[in-house]
Amino acid sequence: MENTVGFTGKFNRSVYISASFNVTRMTSRRTFLVKSALGATGLALAPTWLQSAPAIISHYNKPNSRINGVQIGCITYSYRSMPDQSSEATLKYVTESGISAIELMGGPAESFAGLPASSIDRMRMGQLGGKQRRGETLTADETKELQEMQQEAEAYAKVVAEWREKVDFRKFEQLRKLYKDAGVSIYAFKPSAFGQNNSDADIAYGMKAAKALGASHVTLEHPSNDAHTQRLGRLGEQYKMSVGYHGHEQQTFTFWDTALAQSARNGLNFDVGHYVAAGHTDMMELIAKHHKRIYSMHIKDRQTPANGKGNLAWGEGDTPLPAIFQAMRANKYRFPASIELEYQVPEGSDAVKEVQRCLEFCRKVIV
Repeated sequence: MENTVGFTGKFNRSVYISASFNVTRMTSRRTFLVKSALGATGLALAPTWLQSAPAIISHYNKPNSRINGVQIGCITYSYRSMPDQSSEATLKYVTESGISAIELMGGPAESFAGLPASSIDRMRMGQLGGKQRRGETLTADETKELQEMQQEAEAYAKVVAEWREKVDFRKFEQLRKLYKDAGVSIYAFKPSAFGQNNSDADIAYGMKAAKALGASHVTLEHPSNDAHTQRLGRLGEQYKMSVGYHGHEQQTFTFWDTALAQSARNGLNFDVGHYVAAGHTDMMELIAKHHKRIYSMHIKDRQTPANGKGNLAWGEGDTPLPAIFQAMRANKYRFPASIELEYQVPEGSDAVKEVQRCLEFCRKVIV
């Protein structure tokens, strides 16, 4: 399918520039009145036009990805190909993309909070581990390399656990403020703290950090383990934090039923693209049924099995993106739709430009 969504990759700031220019042309008399009002009687007694100034300034040149009532967000995993993975750089990528709400991965937040860095090449480890899981034969050197990485990962896991026990959660509050001041809210947090091998203390840490960040829920891959989803639901109730379970092609219409029945804190972090690639045709019915328990939704454009399951630029795959967004608007669904950039970034582009492209697609179809 031909992609009919146009995109320039640039933001039109002319309105903001014009407004700023006009403000600077105010007369000296008005400038004097402003200073007098602030210095002598305070903002409460300032002229009406001045009282609105803080609100105008606070929104000046900030991103806004709420479109006709639909909150478009982004999981920061989308920027994994960018060179700097710090919290400050991640914030820059988000704002340059025009995104105002995010699902934040653990890395940027935890590094900001002081987590010791790891020297493990996670990408290489993932490549070798994936090869092994697929039953492909590793060379002797690859086997040794993977074993050494796994040992290093085990040692680092102990460092992380010790750090989490002593972490100052005020650092997460500072990060929340940093992002908020830039116009970005954090609705979900996804650290590697909620696995079956994690302790209750690890899980408690993740939920407390999420709360400090201002998130309404944490996310993780569905463990396909009923005892663990029950455990997470129980801890979610204890720490007043909801848990959104993500799925890939194992998602089905009843995939989340057990977890939902176990706890009111358990919910969906639904992936519409993977659902299409799994060959299901009842997505809209699933969204309608579970909309109150969908905490956030991952958006990508994948093909059906008959068309190869490809992960394509938005508008070129088989995921019914316009129908999804229009249903969210018409029914006033409150959960955010997270852009998850997983298609191949074209040569000459980068993740920021492609997230911009996805957001522009949303602006064109949410009508």
